[in-house]
Amino acid sequence: MLDDRAKLLLKALVERYIADGQPVGSRTLSRASGLDLSPATIRNVMADLEELGLIASPHTSAGRIPTARGYRLFVDTMLTAQRERLATPSLAPDQPQKVITNAAQLLSNLSQFVGVVMAPRRTSVFRHIEFLRLSDRRLLVIIVSPDGDVQNRVIFTEADYSQSQLVEASNYLNANYAGLAIEQVRERLQHEMEKLRGEIAALMQAAVQVSSEALSQEQDDVVISGERNLLAVSDFSSDMGHLRRAFELFEQKAQLMRLLDISSRAEGVRIFIGGESQVVPFEELSIVSAPYEVDGQVVGTLGVIGPTRMPYDRMIQIVDITSRLVSNALSHNK
Repeated sequence: MLDDRAKLLLKALVERYIADGQPVGSRTLSRASGLDLSPATIRNVMADLEELGLIASPHTSAGRIPTARGYRLFVDTMLTAQRERLATPSLAPDQPQKVITNAAQLLSNLSQFVGVVMAPRRTSVFRHIEFLRLSDRRLLVIIVSPDGDVQNRVIFTEADYSQSQLVEASNYLNANYAGLAIEQVRERLQHEMEKLRGEIAALMQAAVQVSSEALSQEQDDVVISGERNLLAVSDFSSDMGHLRRAFELFEQKAQLMRLLDISSRAEGVRIFIGGESQVVPFEELSIVSAPYEVDGQVVGTLGVIGPTRMPYDRMIQIVDITSRLVSNALSHNK
């Protein structure tokens, strides 16, 4: 455990490094901490912090910088979020996809880093289903979701159906299953197969399968805005390898999805610091994230991606405010 003096010096070192981006020496740290300590005493404390893996000495510099472990201790136990006056943003209720796109842009504009939003998990519930005969054994399935989204899918069937049979099947599905999740429809159909005529049952099973695929697909799983902001961050512009790795993360959206999915299972704002685990494999990046809701149910996650040397207190505010704005806009829209 660190004593109060070591904690105060670590806090001062992290804050100074976040502000300046330069390794912090003992003399600078003495002024920043406000403690009346000799340079020798401060050097001894810094040596202890380095031995604990909380700070490190880059190259031949006499100064020190925080490690991932140092940032984590700072964020978890020393961070005091100053409630500064942010320009009050707005996020008008609109189509869900537009709300998500606007939220990513808002996060990017406020933070001057990268805004990322995981699109809401789409419900597998359908409001209406209809079949249209295109040709022999070739049908168009029209599926309408509760929010009015229309999906069209072409299916090929083993049997050829007349238009009257197609109307019969769609009427049965709409009368008995509208408003239920596709999984529930599939389960009920399996129990009722014996009651239904064989050819109509097969058609309904095919429709349920294609509906499940259509309603589970996302137009954009993750919306990213402001990648070019990283070009202005000295931590990246001075090392193109760092920047390249950052852009690789954005291109590998599946990895971002896993990260945001972890965030959605927690309450409030979470901070992932690069290099401390496999969650964020790039040492130069940190992510501040929070879940958002629709009518009280968590449906997605949003956040800010920036350098490990980011002003975490300000990012917490930005992410927290944006998650509330998105929740309100989507709940109102619904």
